[in-house]
Amino acid sequence: MSWNPEQGFLHDQSYPNNYYNPGNNDGQQNYPQQQFDQSGQYYQHPHQQQSQTPYPTQFVPQPQYQTTGGNFMPPPSSAGFYKPSDYMNQNSQQTNPTTPDELVDEPPLLEELGINFDHIFKKTKSVLNPFAKPDTSILDDSDLAGPLVFCFAFGFSLLLLGKIHFGYVYGIVLIGCFAMYSLLNMMSEKPCSGIYVTSVLGYCLLPMVLLSFSSFLFKLNGPIGLVIAAFFILWCSLSASKLFSTSLSMIGQQVLVAYPCCLFYGVFALLTIF
Repeated sequence: MSWNPEQGFLHDQSYPNNYYNPGNNDGQQNYPQQQFDQSGQYYQHPHQQQSQTPYPTQFVPQPQYQTTGGNFMPPPSSAGFYKPSDYMNQNSQQTNPTTPDELVDEPPLLEELGINFDHIFKKTKSVLNPFAKPDTSILDDSDLAGPLVFCFAFGFSLLLLGKIHFGYVYGIVLIGCFAMYSLLNMMSEKPCSGIYVTSVLGYCLLPMVLLSFSSFLFKLNGPIGLVIAAFFILWCSLSASKLFSTSLSMIGQQVLVAYPCCLFYGVFALLTIF
């Protein structure tokens, strides 16, 4: 052993020091020192164990996969451009797919709100022709868009005549619908809802709206006016009783249903005449 200023105080020349140990750290791994011959090529000392792996001469970065907030973060593309689709959560796309086929299958907004213009046209046509057989698609329809329009039109026609009777119109409709609902549930074996009764009575108010607007041209206070008013009352009653008896399977009871309907629409005729 001899003193060497480059390698320390004590150095055994018989055994070369091929490990670089900057400090006396027992837990730190010692990496072998690279040995080169005269030609510049790397060689391994014969006394060095074969199981030890030399320290790599060049660091090769490995692809890193990170997760931020549960989202998969893939490595950047080789082209170097930012792709937002690479940073999207693929699991969320699989669990919540939004395909154009699902958007096509969704019903229209008016149909979701209960406004079907086809049913409104068919039901209005059935009311205007009380002797025609109603369409089966409108028998159980509980549309309230048409009745609201017809009630507002009737009140507006009275307003043009100088009669502010909006409160009377809505009050009579409410009382009449409740009375008809109770009567039909007692007469028919098939139950009905109050919305359905309101829908039928509101649609059959259309002839009374025509009578109210015709009062601008004719005076309904005389005998001829009373006959015309009676004809419109009968028209509304036949249309309503036809829809009720057909949808509720009330065979042979249309006349019995038409009588309370005449009383209901007769009140609207009195508001129009007087």
